[in-house]
Amino acid sequence: MDLDQQFHEGMHPQEYVDQMQSHQNDLLYIYENFSTQVEDVPLFEEVQNKQWRALVLTEDWCGDAMLNLPIFLRIAEAAQIDTRFFLRDENPGLMDHYLTNGTSRSIPKIILIDSAGNEAAVWGPRAPELEQFVSEALTSLPGKEAPDHEEKRREVLLFVTKAFRDNQDFWHYVYEDLKQTLKF
Repeated sequence: MDLDQQFHEGMHPQEYVDQMQSHQNDLLYIYENFSTQVEDVPLFEEVQNKQWRALVLTEDWCGDAMLNLPIFLRIAEAAQIDTRFFLRDENPGLMDHYLTNGTSRSIPKIILIDSAGNEAAVWGPRAPELEQFVSEALTSLPGKEAPDHEEKRREVLLFVTKAFRDNQDFWHYVYEDLKQTLKF
């Protein structure tokens, strides 16, 4: 897969945000209320010197993307990582190359490439602390055969999405996990 060529086919961040219909307001809320830390400037300068670029696989309906992408965009601004967005469902070849655990089309996926187009690092779909939070939230669901399974599932997803938007500790977990990927 030619990641360099693929990169040039993606949407610029503003194009992605402009086309959003589900989580645009929440993504913008996090973006407007999150800032990178001054003590991380040396890391961002180091990344800037590597001239990395990012391909981001996402979809507007994804709560994980709503939380993770505005934080990544702040990092990308600080480290001058040129970023392009790709809708997962419109880019199955790219998505299938970056499956989670080799089986799942979980998003977002952030693929960092160097100036020659070689993969440098991959992040996603969520920080470990958030994986634990989501797993615990889903344990309360009744079995799939239960008549109220879908209703309860929607309630849990609404709860998780609200927590992602409002819990700044979650923002911090994402930020710290993304920084670990940049230290590669």
